Amino acid sequence: MALRPIKKVLVANRGEIACRVIACCQARGIATATVFSEPDRASRHVLDAGEAICIGPAPARESYLDIGKVLAAAKKCGADAIHPGYGFLSENAVFAAACDEAGLLFIGPTASAIRALGNKTAARQLVSRHGVPLVPGVEEPIASAREGLEAAGRIGFPVLIKAAAGGGGKGMRVVREPSDFASAFERAGSEAMASFGDSSIYVEKYLASPRHIEVQVMADLHGHAVYLGERECSVQRRHQKLLEETPSVCVTPQLRLRMGEAALAAVRAAGYSNLGTVEFLVDEERNFFFLEVNTRLQVEHPVTEAVTGLDLVYEQIRIAEGHELSVRQQDVQPRGHAIECRVSAEDPFAGFVPSPGRIRVYKEPRAPWVRVDTGIYAGYEVSLHYDPLLSKVIAWGPDRATAIERMADALRDYVIEGIRTSIPFHLLLLSNPQFVAGNLATDFIDRHMEIEQSGGSREHRDVAAFAAAWLRHTRTAESAKAPRAGSAGNWQLAGRPGGRRPWA
Repeated sequence: MALRPIKKVLVANRGEIACRVIACCQARGIATATVFSEPDRASRHVLDAGEAICIGPAPARESYLDIGKVLAAAKKCGADAIHPGYGFLSENAVFAAACDEAGLLFIGPTASAIRALGNKTAARQLVSRHGVPLVPGVEEPIASAREGLEAAGRIGFPVLIKAAAGGGGKGMRVVREPSDFASAFERAGSEAMASFGDSSIYVEKYLASPRHIEVQVMADLHGHAVYLGERECSVQRRHQKLLEETPSVCVTPQLRLRMGEAALAAVRAAGYSNLGTVEFLVDEERNFFFLEVNTRLQVEHPVTEAVTGLDLVYEQIRIAEGHELSVRQQDVQPRGHAIECRVSAEDPFAGFVPSPGRIRVYKEPRAPWVRVDTGIYAGYEVSLHYDPLLSKVIAWGPDRATAIERMADALRDYVIEGIRTSIPFHLLLLSNPQFVAGNLATDFIDRHMEIEQSGGSREHRDVAAFAAAWLRHTRTAESAKAPRAGSAGNWQLAGRPGGRRPWA
């Protein structure tokens, strides 16, 4: 097949992932443009991109989820490709098809592959025909709460109501009693529609304390596919991942091979190309069950980059252009251990309530083996309109203990003042004996961290205050030099380079 070199990419997203994609493109000499909603006018991705186009007001359905407006922006700026990031339109088959019809390269899988795997119920039907073990559940979207309740009765409570499109914990509810099903069904559907523009819902058995293990896959348009190891994503709150790492302490070489082969079987069945992630639940006996396929770049992709040395965003671009994979399976030899902490604008000691406001001081950790992917700066106004994720801190070490130590050091050196963040929570997590021992499960926080159960007790608020004071104390001199609101940071003064390479 003929190659289609990409000259200009429109990044159809916001926040840290938009900045990450822009940085990759600019490092490779590819021109960039992005879109933004009215409240995002001063966002970092707008400042980083070579060009930025406003596509509407704050509601995502009137801006970032509006396919017509995004395509019009691509035409206006002369882009020949679109990168959707994650969330929003990234797993929308209609959008992928519309890009193709408009003559734009969609940097992701084909529309047909998204239809086959991006929809959770369609994916279950497909992979079950290829011998991949499934969590018990329905094979078709649920049309009504009554139909869902009948299905839940057959499956057996507790059950998990899930959005058929999208991911990231959006549109998910655990239901333990039949009397709670109808309201949970309604809330999950509304959240799914707001997040993905699709209210389709399905139901599966809720497994109480499994591990959440996912496998990163990469496939080209020439029939080649590889898996890049697994990621442990078990530390979650309300099905939203808070920390990810690779490799998983529970995955043996034999299990890694079996899960990797199952992941490849799933994507090959759909004629898949580009990046994707096959997610599994693993029980205490190391039995694994297919959960879903995320047909996009994952939030936690940097930990895989850290241990493989691959730039996964650039691999996405190369595949979209028509290149063969840059590696074969025998070339994939992960090295060391990497951990990612998601830093969000939330108060973890008050039930993770959002913490909007202006960031007065911002100072990133500057240490070897540490990377920060972010979309914020000093003076940035954090709003309530979108996901509270501010940044991701990634630390690498030759082993897990060293990676944990380096992550803790990095978080202690990370200064974000003016709002509350999840940094103190992560510091407590990293020092938790059960976490250090690797005893993880999706209900880890409920079982081993009383902080959330306390609802923000005096004791834990004191811990939070101490952690914040420690951060201020250790970085006072440097914080004073950080750019304030209205001033230009180094990344702006340097001609808006779009940040660093993934591992500088």
